[in-house]
Amino acid sequence: MADILTLGELLIDLTQGGTDDNGNAVFTAFPGGAPANVAVAAARLGAETAFIGKVGSDAFGRSLIAVLDREGVDTSGLYVSLEQPTTLAIVSVDETGERDFTFYRDPGADTQLTEDEALTAVRSHESAGILHIGSLSMTTSPAREACESAVECAREMGMLISYDPNYRAALWESEDTAIDMMKRLMPCADILKVSDEEMLMLTGTQDFEEGSRLLAGYGISLVMVTLGPDGVFLRRGDDTAVVPGFSVSVADTNGAGDTFLGAMLRQLSDEDPIEDIGWDKLLEMVKYANKAASITCSRRGAIPAMPTAEEVTF
Repeated sequence: MADILTLGELLIDLTQGGTDDNGNAVFTAFPGGAPANVAVAAARLGAETAFIGKVGSDAFGRSLIAVLDREGVDTSGLYVSLEQPTTLAIVSVDETGERDFTFYRDPGADTQLTEDEALTAVRSHESAGILHIGSLSMTTSPAREACESAVECAREMGMLISYDPNYRAALWESEDTAIDMMKRLMPCADILKVSDEEMLMLTGTQDFEEGSRLLAGYGISLVMVTLGPDGVFLRRGDDTAVVPGFSVSVADTNGAGDTFLGAMLRQLSDEDPIEDIGWDKLLEMVKYANKAASITCSRRGAIPAMPTAEEVTF
């Protein structure tokens, strides 16, 4: 049985990988979707994981199911839509490795996960300790209701809730709507991962001490603010620290944050309650997750770039 469940989008990242002889952009179809990425990242590092979501009954959908199966992720909660195609994200990458996203998702299969499907999948994993969700499930119905009901069910079953309010401007009607919906899940979270830009959106401050304090005020035990190459700002209760990142030659940052979070959840799934983990040990756990994320940055794609446990060495 799975230790970690993830719920949300599974899609194709059509990622730019240079140009051809005529100057036309060349794109490669990589498997992606933040919650699915987290499931694979944790699985590659040794966790038992399961993914809950929906893809289309098309070649892309079949390939995504095959990828998760090959990675050892339980796909019993991965449903197939006969009406909507697999969601596509067009990922353009600049010279620094930073990404720009365009989505073909109006609707896409991932948005069509139903409440009944999500609840059935969560209840079939009663021994799991963590449910991870992202905010893109909140962009539209029925996925929104499926996500909220899954979270409520998981909490009743005693699972920790991990949350990544992952902001993609193209998927929201406005930034204000996005912020409202992203905040809607905050009181349910035990573990939170945000980027520095998302912290600013959600709190109105760029100060990491103050911003993380405001986020922890929702009742969140562990707040992690990712800072790109500078590492992670960590807060647990009144304790805070910056854990430095690792310097690498960046090929593509796609999936780095998901790798970081998958690595953290992999470690947390084996630990005592978050409040009981020694502070020094918690800092080492973040260091390990930073290392895993740096390896992902050094390679192209999201899922294909993620490291195994044997590769995360110091």
